[in-house]
This record gives sequence, C-alpha cells and structure tokens, in this order.
Amino acid sequence: MEIKIQPMGGTQTNCYIVTIDGKDLIIDPGMGATKWVVDNVTNPVAILNTHGHFDHVWSNQEVQETLKVPIYCPKGDVFMLKNCPLGQPTPPSTADYEIVGDEKLTIEGIPIQYRLFKGHTPGCSIIEIEDVWFSGDFLFQQSIGRWDFPFSSGEEMVKSLEKAMDIKSDYTIYPGHGLSTTLKKEQEVMPYWIQQVKHTI
Repeated sequence: MEIKIQPMGGTQTNCYIVTIDGKDLIIDPGMGATKWVVDNVTNPVAILNTHGHFDHVWSNQEVQETLKVPIYCPKGDVFMLKNCPLGQPTPPSTADYEIVGDEKLTIEGIPIQYRLFKGHTPGCSIIEIEDVWFSGDFLFQQSIGRWDFPFSSGEEMVKSLEKAMDIKSDYTIYPGHGLSTTLKKEQEVMPYWIQQVKHTI
C-alpha cells in the first residue's frame, strides 16, 4: 500500500490517495483538491468520505466528474453533502453508496472496513484499510474531533472513545488534520478526553 498525503485549504485538511495493486482510492478530497488528485492518480476507483464536513468533501463533485468514480459516504452524514451544517458554500455532491454502521465492503478487490464513531458528526467514521486507519476528524495526534458543532454529540463522542478504547489491535492512524500516530498511543490519552467531554455534557 502506497499513501500520498496533501493538506488542502485553509483548514489544512489531509487528502489521501491510497494505492493498492495499481488502484487508487481518494479519501476526503477537500478544498482545491482536484488538481493534486488528478496529477497523482493513474487508476482511480473511488472517493471515500470519512464524514460530511465541508473541508473533507468540498471537491467531491469536481473529482467525481473529472475521474468518473463513485462516492462513498457514511449514511448519517449524507445530508451534509447537500446542505452544509456549518454554513459554508460547499459544492453539492451525491453519495453513490451510503455506508451503514461498521460496514465492510470490497472495491475493485480491495477490502475496506468502515468503523462508525459518532460524536463529531452523526456519521463520523474511520476508514480501515489493512493495518491503517484514516481517522477523519475522530482521532488526531493527542487529540479528538470537536463535539460542539451542529449535529455533534458529546454523549456519542464518549461512547465512541470507549468503543475505540476496547480495540486490541494496533493501527497506524492518518488523521484528517495533522500528523500520523498510532491507536495504541491515542488509547493512552483517551481516558483524559472522555473526562473532558463528560464535563461538557
């Protein structure tokens, strides 16, 4: 597996291109992502969204129209592709596939596991490919996603952190913003974040 990373837009949202067996998966094409994506793929097969916030889906439509590939988005966030809850003028896009819960799928022979971790958004998910998590805005290096946005939930964030705490395997984490980390490292600080979230709910 080869992973290319490029931060996009004012929010420096990480866009990823994951190449396996000569096939390219595009994860979270944010603001201004299209040219970089087009310049760095040879055989694109899908656009994968971790969640529906504008800075992760801004170029969905443009990339899809340019490359003719389907969009996969967690079902709980599909409405955000049409109506940004943060008031941004996001170009609207449509999910070709709505991912339900912890859904496993295979795209062009590539096994992919979505894991739903609600809280930041109703559909906030990580995308697991082999031993890597593309964590969107659920987990960052020593931090977690905000739970004070419209449609966010502190109660769900606590449940999601507890769910992540119980996972025994380790994974390399590539987050939606910032540097990579590992699940084991982030599990060390999850009790702190659980308490921080609980203080606000």
